[in-house]
Amino acid sequence: MIRVTVWHEYLPHEETSDVLAAYPEGLGTALADIYRGEEFSVHNAYFSESEQGLPERLLDQTDVLLWWGHGRHHLVEEITVNRVADRVRQGMGAIFLHSAHASKPFIRLMGTTCTLKWREAGEREHLWITSPTHPIAQGLGDCFSIPHEEMYGEYFDIPTPDDVVFVGWFQGGNVFRSGVTYTRGLGKVFYFQPGHETFPVYTQPEIKQVLQNAARWANPVFRKELSCPNEQNPREKINF
Repeated sequence: MIRVTVWHEYLPHEETSDVLAAYPEGLGTALADIYRGEEFSVHNAYFSESEQGLPERLLDQTDVLLWWGHGRHHLVEEITVNRVADRVRQGMGAIFLHSAHASKPFIRLMGTTCTLKWREAGEREHLWITSPTHPIAQGLGDCFSIPHEEMYGEYFDIPTPDDVVFVGWFQGGNVFRSGVTYTRGLGKVFYFQPGHETFPVYTQPEIKQVLQNAARWANPVFRKELSCPNEQNPREKINF
């Protein structure tokens, strides 16, 4: 069973009416619902909880962390950032959604500004699969569409990805590397662009498929502390 922690900056009762119109139980709950079933166990974590919702004991029991944030990026403490980045390098998978491109943990793991162009116009978006054999793209065909989405456009200031799984084309003409993967230490990272909070994107079957596939892909096969110990015993006899 894959243990998924869904982190969101707002508790359901803190959400705006626009968000609740799209997600009546709250966006964090809708994201967690994607992972309800025999294959996953899921836990909701929120910014306003103790230790900003991510104490060490919870991360120790997390295989894949899903992060959605927008308005409170600047309030995430360095101890939380360090904790998440360290766990990823030690093998925990991480999925960063939509405006989490500007989150401190994602920026820390990327080492760039992660800035991009954007336009909040509710445009149609076509998501083209550009790496059809990638595990995250399984079961999705060549392309699928999102009726209304906030535009994210290039240039997206990120390092060269390991894989570009999705490229988005927006009604206004912009394109964007909408689904990209990275390896950081022993951990796998997936950034996925769709998910403006006032559009019910995360109820769409294709989006749910992407996020379930991503959790399977990012699930660590093993965990190990990254270190450089002095190996005292040689593997073979050394002749001088």
